[in-house]
Amino acid sequence: MQTAHEAWRRLEPVHGMIYFVPEARRRYADLGLSGRAGYFASRSAAFGEASAELVISTFYNFNPDAVRQAVDGAWDATTPQQVLDARYAAAGEALRRAGIHELPHVDEVLALTRRAAEAACEHAQGRPLFAAHAALPWPKEPVLRLWHAQTLLREFRGDGHVACLLSEGVGGLEALILHAATGEVPVGFLKASRAWPEDEWAGTQEHLRERGLLDGDSLSPEGVLLRRHIEDRTDRLALPAYAALGDAGCERLAELASPFGRAVVEAGLLHLG
Repeated sequence: MQTAHEAWRRLEPVHGMIYFVPEARRRYADLGLSGRAGYFASRSAAFGEASAELVISTFYNFNPDAVRQAVDGAWDATTPQQVLDARYAAAGEALRRAGIHELPHVDEVLALTRRAAEAACEHAQGRPLFAAHAALPWPKEPVLRLWHAQTLLREFRGDGHVACLLSEGVGGLEALILHAATGEVPVGFLKASRAWPEDEWAGTQEHLRERGLLDGDSLSPEGVLLRRHIEDRTDRLALPAYAALGDAGCERLAELASPFGRAVVEAGLLHLG
């Protein structure tokens, strides 16, 4: 399970950069989508003209009021296909800027990642955001095929993660605060990007303290155990994809993926500003 996790984690920047790069913001703005509207429309466009309620349910940890405000009118300005085309074009442009297409072993990384993504497609039940993306055609360009494959693996894992949170009675804002308490991501970024009002954030923090999951602003021992349980369970639910590679294939992908993730980071594609 650990090698599968490492294979996903080390290649994840290849997908995750799409939420930060200026190439995406420019292309969404050209379609009349600015700010959060570009994010919500681009990630949900695989559903078609997704309603705000569908986005709220599948994205999970965003303030519903902010989602409604961002999604309202998005599909009057453009179409899902135009947004998808813009998203793939931005992904290709940004990844080429990072030199992903010139790295050694790109064909082998693509082959391994695609095999895992296609295996995930045999387990789409209960994973709506993944299933919507899995129904999209595979791009022709290798760098976009790699991005698409990692996108599928990210959404496959993400849907499983939401299922784990639900099963443990951890709501969207609660999950966000517990994540913030780990110190892995700046609290200010999480607050700004998920758009929860300060009074709701503070009230939910107090509720988590009452549950024994927070000690001040940090995770309590019980909170650490719960987070570990959820992450481990998420890893297990992601295994159907990586089982297709076997242990040796996962180790090989984890080994080869590091330069790809590093290239994305060094090119500044994950800048949180």
